[in-house]
Amino acid sequence: MKVPKRIATAIINSLKGGVVPRVGLPYITVGRKAEIEALLQDIDIVEEGGAAFRFVVGKYGSGKSFLLQAIRNHAMDRNFAVVDGDLSPERRLQGTRGQGLATYRELIRNMSTRTRPEGGALTLILDRWISGVQTEAVTEGGLSPEDPGFEKLVERKIYEVINSLGEMVHGFDFARLLSIYYRASAAGDDESKARVVKWFRGEYATKTEARAELGVSIIITDDDWYEYLKIFAMFLKGAGYAGLLILIDELVNIYKIPNSITRQYNYEKILTMYNDTLQGKARYMGIIMSGTPQCIEDPRRGVFSYEALRSRLEAGRFGRAGARDMLAPVIRLAPLTYEEMLVLIEKLADIHAGLFGYEQVLSQEDMVEFIKVEFGRIGAESGITPREVIRDFIELLNIVYQEPGTDVKALLAGEAFQYAKGELPGGPPAESFAEFEL
Repeated sequence: MKVPKRIATAIINSLKGGVVPRVGLPYITVGRKAEIEALLQDIDIVEEGGAAFRFVVGKYGSGKSFLLQAIRNHAMDRNFAVVDGDLSPERRLQGTRGQGLATYRELIRNMSTRTRPEGGALTLILDRWISGVQTEAVTEGGLSPEDPGFEKLVERKIYEVINSLGEMVHGFDFARLLSIYYRASAAGDDESKARVVKWFRGEYATKTEARAELGVSIIITDDDWYEYLKIFAMFLKGAGYAGLLILIDELVNIYKIPNSITRQYNYEKILTMYNDTLQGKARYMGIIMSGTPQCIEDPRRGVFSYEALRSRLEAGRFGRAGARDMLAPVIRLAPLTYEEMLVLIEKLADIHAGLFGYEQVLSQEDMVEFIKVEFGRIGAESGITPREVIRDFIELLNIVYQEPGTDVKALLAGEAFQYAKGELPGGPPAESFAEFEL
């Protein structure tokens, strides 16, 4: 498997540090077929003008963020604009000191497209929109940019997109800013264009400042930032994109809010977003949020502490019986199987060897033994996560690379890797590994 060094470096360094790489995911994606298919089905719905909302639930290190990044890449390949961000003590869905607006700013800062996957795509999108309208005017109107009627035709087509936003909440103000951007672009006024982009990013602190620089008396605030995301979704469709996908990770930071009233306000915002998508009030927009089982299901502090959400999201009797419903609003991640983890570490061994330029020395028997060691620990059946296994395996690869001639079998049999087959409570019985016998 030939992986460019830049991507291989990002993969190994990110995984060793316990974070998900933003590049190179196709090289290491293993399992999660059912989850990915379910979320891609949502993307189909969004592309056709609908809306979707999902929660992805799993323990720390179980692969939630990895799944979100994989869907992010799929969506961009299908011409979606994607915004993503992690919640934190400073970034919430609702706040009294700008925490909601801080989340909006993070999302817009990370706006990505197929041609700008690293984020910061807002200006590119606006310029592409204008360029696309001009190209359309040339194609349909048969006019060249020098013809007297060209500018009028372009303006008419631009105002068709702008007028379609006017009926939405805050749509008139959004459309007015688009008009300012177009006129500034036509006049070559980069300073005015930068001010409009600043407004769209939510960076104006006061209405007075916005009025002085742009002549508009409204700014994006903590209370209405989500409404502007809905408008963005409609605008992106008019600008030639398939829609908008919103990815919000680390819901646990809402769970950790000590003040119960503040938590309830945040859950109320989630309810608003959930209802909008399911009732058809939002179009061309998908939302995926992720968190731990505790931050979702805890009846005192979690999402389920808000009764309106619990009654909508809680699994029914059949779901509680153990059957996985991939069409439900909450997708619970199942642990990766032993076979899937073996395939994953095989991929990582190849990438590591290619990155550092050495001959891969671990045999399949060594890797099978490593998996046995990892899953043979006390409580591994319920407690071990892909993050822990990957971290340990990359550490093993580093040792083998830095100390040629290392006896891998002796290392795995050492005190740090000891386990008792079928003897320790919580460890899987020996027959669990029968499929690995070579």
